[in-house]
Amino acid sequence: MAPKLVDYLLYEPEDSGILWIKFNRPERMNALVGTAQENGTVAKVGEYMRAGDDDPNIRVIVLTGVGRAFCSGANLGSSASADVVGENFPGNRSPHEGLDGTRQHFYHGFTDLHRDISLIRKPTIAMLNGPAVGSGMDMALHCDIRIGCERTRFIGYHNAGQIIENGGSYYLPKMVGLGRALEFVYTGQLDAERAFQWGMLNHLVPSEKLEETTRELCARMMAIPPLVQWVSKRIMRTAVDTTLENTMALTSNASPILQHSEDAKEARRAFVEKRKGQFKGA
Repeated sequence: MAPKLVDYLLYEPEDSGILWIKFNRPERMNALVGTAQENGTVAKVGEYMRAGDDDPNIRVIVLTGVGRAFCSGANLGSSASADVVGENFPGNRSPHEGLDGTRQHFYHGFTDLHRDISLIRKPTIAMLNGPAVGSGMDMALHCDIRIGCERTRFIGYHNAGQIIENGGSYYLPKMVGLGRALEFVYTGQLDAERAFQWGMLNHLVPSEKLEETTRELCARMMAIPPLVQWVSKRIMRTAVDTTLENTMALTSNASPILQHSEDAKEARRAFVEKRKGQFKGA
């Protein structure tokens, strides 16, 4: 089912099998609309991704920004309700009071919504056309793959007195190692070249080659049976938090299921016949 569209986040499916989800507030460096509201930007990213995940015509989901920025995060100079959306912004939750109220708002808002990105079964790519700040960085780190250019920056909210969120606190040490992750925590900013050296970016290309490189990667990915990707993604993400024994149990159970799938049979036929496979995710 198609999502309910908003003008500050574009939903652009292509016949090629790529779904482009684009932050669309270029005049504000793609700052978030709202914070943890159910119709705020972060929630809509989750909704759009779930819609793409459910669409049989979509193979790869790309998250990017319009203009010079990927996403500049929350507007720290105004409250969620005052930033463009107004006091009657649809989806505003009841106001919370005190520190525990703030914790609940954060956990049941940002945390749940960011988790949506990591749970999408299809491949997700963050195409970082510019700075990824705060929650923007967090969403990029939750994606499977990141492609950057010379304009890419990762910036935390450290100077504003806030810690990095779950993509940074959880995934970053696993991507780059604890020492490098803590260096970022202690400084709050990372340029494209250093991020590539550290492994936060899978690819670093000139900005004029960013979309071309992303499309080429998508084409290579779509040549692989989707079931292989979906199952591999879930096993690898699970393996991050489990043991070798548990991972072996997962792979040994998944392998025969994949082996007898229609896509696997088609892949073998296509290999023998030296042609491109026609896969259906079944």
